[in-house]
Order: sequence, then structure tokens, then C-alpha cells
Amino acid sequence: MKATLITGASSGIGEVFARRLAARGENVVLVARSEEKLNALCNELGRAHANVTCQTIALDLSEADAPRRLFEETERRGLEVDTLVNNAGFGSMGDFLSLDVGRELNMIDLNVKSLVELTYLYLAPMRKRRRGNIINVASTAAFQPVPYMATYAASKAFVLSFTEALWDENRAYNIRVLALCPGATETNFFNAAGVKKPPFRVAETAEDVVDTALRGLEGGKGHIISGWLNYAQTQAERLVPRSLVTRIAGKGMRSGLKIKTD
Repeated sequence: MKATLITGASSGIGEVFARRLAARGENVVLVARSEEKLNALCNELGRAHANVTCQTIALDLSEADAPRRLFEETERRGLEVDTLVNNAGFGSMGDFLSLDVGRELNMIDLNVKSLVELTYLYLAPMRKRRRGNIINVASTAAFQPVPYMATYAASKAFVLSFTEALWDENRAYNIRVLALCPGATETNFFNAAGVKKPPFRVAETAEDVVDTALRGLEGGKGHIISGWLNYAQTQAERLVPRSLVTRIAGKGMRSGLKIKTD
């Protein structure tokens, strides 16, 4: 059975992907840590779209063997994953030395390592079929260093570069690979990071972000930035020295997070 697999599907952007794609008649496989939330969403989608099959897999993808276990489970269920949405991830904010290094490393495991392994595992059968879609959720933070979000921004820079490279490698195989780059979004991201949303950022809705992603995928883009203000900002940053962009970002973060330096 053909299906779309969405990680981080229990809330936010992942949940909206599930709703949008189920509404288009696609079978969906929802992956996240919270089995209760996944089951509630899956039951809702099943009631709303009788022609769609929804399945759930509760899994913490930051665990070392989780991507392989997920792949083996979808194979066991006879699922042909023709679209993979790598959305699972989290961030942190604060002076780097004030943060829990274990959590920073866990972020890299989820945002980078898990994404790479899942892409590798599901890309191989897509190559054999000579069709497929992969959406990797990056961020506008991928376009420049972000002081006080150092690890998160670096992880998303990796996702952007990695995805654009695969976009070119796989065009000849009729496989579309897209890096989705949202800015601040109305999700639980900031709550998960343990901070309030910086006041200088304007947030989009998750619905806007997902609609942007689907347009970008249909257009065959290697990456797409959600929101015209976010697009304008990332383009403007290319016109000034990288060190200046970093200093401006640091000043804004210090102000927004009310961080004092000695």
C-alpha cells in the first residue's frame, strides 16, 4: 500500500501535513513519541476521510536504532512510502554554556542523524521505483549563524545543504527532494525550547507553512522559504558581510531573550 510517512506528526507542522495530505486522499503513517496524540489524530482523520488509511508508530527517533526500527516496521506492514516528510526536531535557546550539553547532543541526533538515516533508508526503494518525494524541514535559521540558538541553527544549516545536494542527485530518478525553511511558526516550538517567542519575530501559521511546502514540491524546488518577510530577510542577509549578520542576530536575540553579558 502506498503511503506518506510523517515524523513529528503529533502536533504543529507535522500534524498539519497529516491533515492536508489525508484530505488529498493520501494514506498516512504518523510517527512521534506520543502514542496517545497520534491515535487521537489518526482516529479523527479516519472519521473525516473514509477512503484514507491512517496508521501510527510511536517512536523516539533520537534513539540510536530508531530510524532502522521504523523502516523495518513499515516494511513489515507492507507499506510503500512514496513520500517522506522528515519533520521531527526541536530547538533550544540561551547562552551555549548555560544549556544542557546532553540535550544539545540529543538535538543533533534527532535534527541531523535521524533525518539522514531515514532519508537514506527510504530513498533507496524510491530509486528502484524511479519516483518519490522527500520533504526535509529546515528553517530560516539555516541561512546564517544564530547566537543563542547555535546548535539549532547549525543543525538546520546541515539539513538545508544536505537536502539541496540530494535534490540535484535525484532529479534524474524522478524523485523530488525539498528543504522547507519556515521562520517562527505558531507551534509548540518555543514551549519545547523552554522559552517565550522572541518579540521581534512575526509567526506564520503551520497551515501557511505546509501550503508553501506543497507548492514548492510541486514546483520541483530544492528549497523554499515560507513567508515573504522571511524570504526578504534571507535575501538581504546575502548583501552584507556574514560577521555583521551574526552580530545583528546576536543583538536581536539578546534583546528578545533579555540576556545580559558581562
